[in-house]
Amino acid sequence: MKTIGLSLPNLAVEPVLENLRECLESGWVSTGGRFISEFESKMKNYVKCVDAVGLQSGTAGLHTSLRVFGVDKNQEVLAPTLTFIAAVNPITYLGAEPVFIGCDHSLCMDPNLIEKFCSENCEMIDGTLYNKKTGKAIKVLVVVHVFGNMADMERIMEIAEKYNLIVLEDATEALGTYYTEGKYAGKYAGTIGHAGVYSFNANKIITTGGGGMVVSNDQEFLDKIRFLSVQAKTDPLYFIHDEIGYNYRMLNLQAALGTDQLDRLESFIETKIKNFKKYEEAIEGIDGLTLVPFNENNRANHWFYSVVVDKEKYGLNKDELLLELVNSNIQTRPIWGLIHQQKSYLNHESSGTEVAEWYYDRVLNIPCSSNLTDEEADYVIAKLKEFKR
Repeated sequence: MKTIGLSLPNLAVEPVLENLRECLESGWVSTGGRFISEFESKMKNYVKCVDAVGLQSGTAGLHTSLRVFGVDKNQEVLAPTLTFIAAVNPITYLGAEPVFIGCDHSLCMDPNLIEKFCSENCEMIDGTLYNKKTGKAIKVLVVVHVFGNMADMERIMEIAEKYNLIVLEDATEALGTYYTEGKYAGKYAGTIGHAGVYSFNANKIITTGGGGMVVSNDQEFLDKIRFLSVQAKTDPLYFIHDEIGYNYRMLNLQAALGTDQLDRLESFIETKIKNFKKYEEAIEGIDGLTLVPFNENNRANHWFYSVVVDKEKYGLNKDELLLELVNSNIQTRPIWGLIHQQKSYLNHESSGTEVAEWYYDRVLNIPCSSNLTDEEADYVIAKLKEFKR
């Protein structure tokens, strides 16, 4: 069996080649060209928001969003500890400090822990939340929809309103996830808070190789993001720059790929759901392994599949199982190192990290590509059964 990748891009060559040929023949290969605006338009229509701005990465989207929200060195930002570090680093780019909040059993930030930190560790002064320990203002909360599972946005938005917090949704893993019931029925991940950010890295559910997108229902906010992403040109003709900007605009080449990918997103999600159910049914019969479920009140995009390994019942811990799978040509990975335990963030405040630490010790991600075949899924399942002690 050839190596089964963890999360591989699903690319249709012919329509993409036509788009790329147009870019090459027209010369529009950089930060100008029709595919950028086309991709942005398709995205805003898909997630049902006012507008979208294409950037070079999800990280760029988080960075510029935080800047436009006014985050600076005098502030702290609430952020999850169980996430990829790119969700947190942009906070420090602006001189602010993250405060790490633990997760619930969806692997997303636990709203109870957010509420607890705000009520017990902070105080409201003139409409602004302040950390009683450091005296720093907290104005922004970054929430990550981990592996495509929607965080509890109903509770989080209630807490944000109570404490006057701006909510930035890191939906880089959750494009296509939306609520099916409740207050936000029909609302997509990334469109509930004040702004949302998507990523099109090669391992995401759709890809442009790199690239990202910021969405919001605040046109003025998005206009500022777009302005900063092209080096903040106040007068493009005479190269007048009244602010410090960034070289963050999406490339036309990336967007030429993205327009086709977005057209195929729903079919990708359909396949991912089918494969998740196949794994779920099989793993239910393997004592010591369980799949982390997706929340029932939303249609999750099922981006990643997370297996919880119970060593007492399975006979191997997650690291031992990882090694067995890799040696069987099955690409597998643990969840990210928790951010509050990373060298650069050891001295930062954290709260309620016990559940995140429990999952870190037990979770593996198994192959979940939208082009994963039945034969490949059967092989992974067979190996999970074989390695049980």
